[in-house]
Amino acid sequence: LSYSKQIIDIMRYSIFTGGKRLRPVLLISAHHMVGGDIDESLPLACAIEMIHTYSLVHDDLPAMDDDDYRRGKPTTHIKFGEDMAILAGDALLNMAYEIMIENACEHSSNIHNHMRAINIIAKSSGVKGMISGQVADVAHQDESIQAEAVEFIHNYKTGALINASVLSGILLEDVDDSLIEAIDIYGKNIGLAFQITDDILDITGSFEDLGKRIG
Repeated sequence: LSYSKQIIDIMRYSIFTGGKRLRPVLLISAHHMVGGDIDESLPLACAIEMIHTYSLVHDDLPAMDDDDYRRGKPTTHIKFGEDMAILAGDALLNMAYEIMIENACEHSSNIHNHMRAINIIAKSSGVKGMISGQVADVAHQDESIQAEAVEFIHNYKTGALINASVLSGILLEDVDDSLIEAIDIYGKNIGLAFQITDDILDITGSFEDLGKRIG
């Protein structure tokens, strides 16, 4: 049990270092828009932030972006070591699904919609989403890149999970296909705009503004 406490402390450090909480806010807002109860969507919102955080912990590792700071604080691997950072990321991802599945079971009368929402989050954070975007990003690290590849990276590495936030929020309720299509367009554009802005700030910003290395 002492080992469990050790990894939980590292997970807490990783997830509570700050951040905009954009994805959980979008998920709760989308659910509220279609008449949902925040008590039902809050666990999914927490879970999607945990998935996002795990991706940042792994992204900061020396084998990836090799960042020493995030949000003005030492990255997880700098503070606790690479081995513990990998394990903390793994633990955050797994706990996210524990939380979502337990929440679905607690709302058994609406379990079909919960499975739809969890499925969207799973696909968007896996090989059909964020992971593919990260693979493309790594593949183009040391070479010039075409606009199509940049758009793919933006849409998958960052945009997929942002889009999943709004889609999973509305899928918790019975909604028309036309609304799902409209929210899908909205989510994809928000994700793309977010990453474009982040790229611009990576050139025009400073460590003091962003809390991480720029360039």
